[in-house]
Amino acid sequence: MSTCKLTPIAAGLWLALSVSLNAYAAEQSDEKNDSAELDLVTVTASADASEEGLTPAYAGGQVATGGRAGILGNQDYMDSAFSVTSYTNELIQDRQARSVGEVLQNDPGVRVARGFGNFQESYIMRGFILNSDDIAYNGLYSILPRQYIATELFERVEVLRGASSFLTGASPSGGGIGGNINLLPKRAPNEDLNRITLATDHAEQFVTSADIARRFGEDNQFGVRVNASRRDGGTAIDGEESELGLFSVGLDWRGERARISADIGWQNNELDETRTNVSLVGVDRVPSAPDSDSNWAQPWSYSDEEDVFGTLRGEFDFTDSVTGWAAYGFRRTDEENSLANLTVGDATTGDGTTNRFDNTREDDIDTGELGLRGVFETGPVQHDWVMSAAHFNIDSRSDFAFTAFGGLNNNLYNPFASARPEFAPGTDISSPGKTFSTELESYAIGDTLSVWNDRLSVTLGLRYQRLQGVNYGPDGARTSEYDETDTTPVVGAVFKLTPAVSLYANYIESLRQGETAPLDDGGTPLVNAGEVLEPYVSEQQEIGVKFDGETLGGGIAYFMTDKPRSFIDRSDADNPVFTASGEDQHQGVELTAFGKLNENVKLLGGLTWTDARQEDTGNETLDNQRVIGVPEFQANLGTEWAIPAIEGLALDARAVYTSSMYVDAQNELKLPSWTRFDVGARYQTEFQGNELTLRARVDNLFDRDYWASASGFSSGAGDRSGYLVLGSPRTVTLSATLDF
Repeated sequence: MSTCKLTPIAAGLWLALSVSLNAYAAEQSDEKNDSAELDLVTVTASADASEEGLTPAYAGGQVATGGRAGILGNQDYMDSAFSVTSYTNELIQDRQARSVGEVLQNDPGVRVARGFGNFQESYIMRGFILNSDDIAYNGLYSILPRQYIATELFERVEVLRGASSFLTGASPSGGGIGGNINLLPKRAPNEDLNRITLATDHAEQFVTSADIARRFGEDNQFGVRVNASRRDGGTAIDGEESELGLFSVGLDWRGERARISADIGWQNNELDETRTNVSLVGVDRVPSAPDSDSNWAQPWSYSDEEDVFGTLRGEFDFTDSVTGWAAYGFRRTDEENSLANLTVGDATTGDGTTNRFDNTREDDIDTGELGLRGVFETGPVQHDWVMSAAHFNIDSRSDFAFTAFGGLNNNLYNPFASARPEFAPGTDISSPGKTFSTELESYAIGDTLSVWNDRLSVTLGLRYQRLQGVNYGPDGARTSEYDETDTTPVVGAVFKLTPAVSLYANYIESLRQGETAPLDDGGTPLVNAGEVLEPYVSEQQEIGVKFDGETLGGGIAYFMTDKPRSFIDRSDADNPVFTASGEDQHQGVELTAFGKLNENVKLLGGLTWTDARQEDTGNETLDNQRVIGVPEFQANLGTEWAIPAIEGLALDARAVYTSSMYVDAQNELKLPSWTRFDVGARYQTEFQGNELTLRARVDNLFDRDYWASASGFSSGAGDRSGYLVLGSPRTVTLSATLDF
């Protein structure tokens, strides 16, 4: 598509901005002699500098009444044409969650996996992988640490289910087909906050954290919140150790018409002898899961990541009906790893091989967004309109070195250490060269039309997107370039059948860069070697019902989503061609429930059914087979009971079920289903006049040995394979939090 298509949208943005500025100037002229003092500002914990602040918590306090639907802003879940769940900081603290993945153990539609060849958290949503690279922070992609995000850095976890390119733009690394995750930063509340937490896992890893907040100035318009944390020691896995340091500052200022927020943070995450993924080769079945606390990692393996990041966001009310916003974010990352993943070749004995693979990586990310939103009426129709322009850029430098594949022997069931093999003399990867640069640019316009006192609302919108990328070789020369554009639409509708029941439907797309053709096919050069295919567009249709019983809420949704595939066309054996063909078709039903069953019992959970199939793959053995790593059923049920007879005491329990799934595209290697039980207790009391909260938790109560995931990845040839991640062992966590 021609880049001239952005002109009408850009012109529209400038026109709206001009009208707004003129209106504001006229309003100021009328009030030029008005020297009245500012009205009293009611401060709320606004994470994004918006006038509304955070959406309030639902009954029970574990989730919020709504969340951010991309550029449409905060929406009550009953008013949204999309499925959004926002998990609160109360839930994060009470479940003693340490990372995004541990928070999402409470979501029936999400399963936590791991990136390929590293220790990055990944999330399976509606059967599609979302890597932590593509998590948003305060609405901006890829600002937080790339592989692991500690919970001290955020206030809430917002899960937007389904495709979202119109709402949030294309994600940097091509995720987001099955959903997106947005983390909201912490802000100073109205009251002073002094919170210290001490915790331990198995009396081996120790955690110390501080959370301090103050508000200053006239009407407490200025707020500061500081978080600091340190973790150090062993884990429940044999020989595994981790150390994490963290510091962040969140600032906000609220005036009569303007609001500004900012964040700056640092995180250093160091892992030693961390248990790796397991790949399979030449086996006819999946090996039984070993002991949950076993560790086949080599003692010389490690992974270190240090990140500095920040955001700045401002909002200004040009008139009572038009608001503009601007946001900027950055991240600077240094990573270095020495890895030794295990490949098992005998499912019975567990015999396998490994090798040493070292890599270094440095990322520079800058991103920003400008936007306008407003309200006007045409007769009986109210229009909530929005326009935005966004830009994202990453420059990545990396280098790697490895020893011969399979050079070291190991065993899944009886692991043993090997001396660290050395690289060839002169190998130096300490100063990596530039490997790729990705630039995303988009312009969006949308309108939500409401009638009958907001009983019926329809959202229409378009986002024009440009995807640019450059890859570089070891000598710094450009090896391939990519520059494509596309426009992704959205249509959504909500009809309030009653004040307690909403019907909704949407059509929305997801956009990602097409795959790159490999150089050859088993030694035969490809006709289009190195070519990058046109952008892949995934289409989603969804219908659902939402319920709000004031103390108990939830919903049920049916969705259909397709993901384009690629393969090597070998119809002409002498001239194979890499082409886009076929798709992974996902359909499913999601059921969610949250709130309070009565005064003392909270509920959080649900059920997801997913049928994910490979279609028109160019290989008859793959057609209609299930997609790698996607369970057919998964369910969560979490409850909490406040003991009436003992004031301040609450007990909680959680069951997590995941049905069987396949490791390979041919559906010959199958993981068994698994169920995990977690329990916890919380006791709130006073210590010298201050609030003290004691928490105890046991995850994987019965120490179940299970393969937690079989995540898949796609090679450049469109071939599919999977890798296994062993579930965590029984983990006992104790903590004490003092508010003074």
